[in-house]
Amino acid sequence: MTNLQFLWFILIGVLFSGFFFLEGFDFGVGMLVKSFAKDDAERDVIIRSIGPHWDGNEVWLITAGGAMFASFPMWYATLFSGYYLVLFLILAALIFRGVSFEFRANMQTETWKNFWEWASTIGSLAAAFLFGMLFTSMIEGMPIDKNGDMSAGFFDYVNLFSLVGGIAVTVLCLVHGLNFIRLKTEGTLRDRARAWNKVLYPVLFAGEVLFAILLFFST
Repeated sequence: MTNLQFLWFILIGVLFSGFFFLEGFDFGVGMLVKSFAKDDAERDVIIRSIGPHWDGNEVWLITAGGAMFASFPMWYATLFSGYYLVLFLILAALIFRGVSFEFRANMQTETWKNFWEWASTIGSLAAAFLFGMLFTSMIEGMPIDKNGDMSAGFFDYVNLFSLVGGIAVTVLCLVHGLNFIRLKTEGTLRDRARAWNKVLYPVLFAGEVLFAILLFFST
């Protein structure tokens, strides 16, 4: 690897880190729309808390993909062909989640409002979980032939390590979202977010410890 390639590799890592740091709380808040908020007024508050941020934060992901294409085209080609189905599902989840915020605000009936609230919850959860699975399986390593084509089977994508990674990222996003709600709200919502965090922090810690143990034996 040349010095220039090394710099590009670091830049791509920074871009993906920025995406997960900033989009993590968006995923967390999106997952909490149905379970955390008790009525429409509370849902309006927590959705508005990420309203100015969520779409801008996704620029980090687009930029990371563009940087990967420009600097490591073989990596880009192998990743996007080998993870075609996973990336398609992530894209569908991001689209479904993105339009849910806009459509919910314009719905007049409770049925459709409820539908788009569930779309936000499921889309955010699916995106966080699938991103976790994808990057965990990349860390573990995937079978690639001499032509750079990924020849992975189902259990290369879906195994104990990747599932734990997906769950760990999902819980991390939930905690991140609750912390963001604590920063952006007050009163009952802030107190409830603090109480939920007290429950989820031990779960997150246990998940990260399990992930670290599996990482040691899987790589």
